[in-house]
Amino acid sequence: QVQLVESGGGSVQAGGSLRLSCAASGYMYSRNCMGWFRQAPGKEREGVAFIRRGDRTYYADSVKGRFAISQDAAKNTLYLQMNSLKPEDTAMYYCAAAACSRLVVVASSYSDWGQGTQVTVSS
Repeated sequence: QVQLVESGGGSVQAGGSLRLSCAASGYMYSRNCMGWFRQAPGKEREGVAFIRRGDRTYYADSVKGRFAISQDAAKNTLYLQMNSLKPEDTAMYYCAAAACSRLVVVASSYSDWGQGTQVTVSS
């Protein structure tokens, strides 16, 4: 069983930065892929950033150049550094993990999910 706990969300003004963390515990050995998703009220969940085995990454076009995903294997923690935040980044952000042979970026491929952390960006 895998547990994922997000933290670091909050309220910031446009142009500001936040760093989200996702602490993982349990049987993470096979969880080669990890990612961040977000869901705004009334919208579908969308993929934001993904990482496989700490090296290969993928970003949604909407966050490319502003967000950075990283892992600290020793701490079993996933991060999402978010810079130049925009009001349209406002959403609940979820951490997810998956067993994968190649990087996957769709929600249906992820088996383990955190409870989410709220990010609110005001203009």
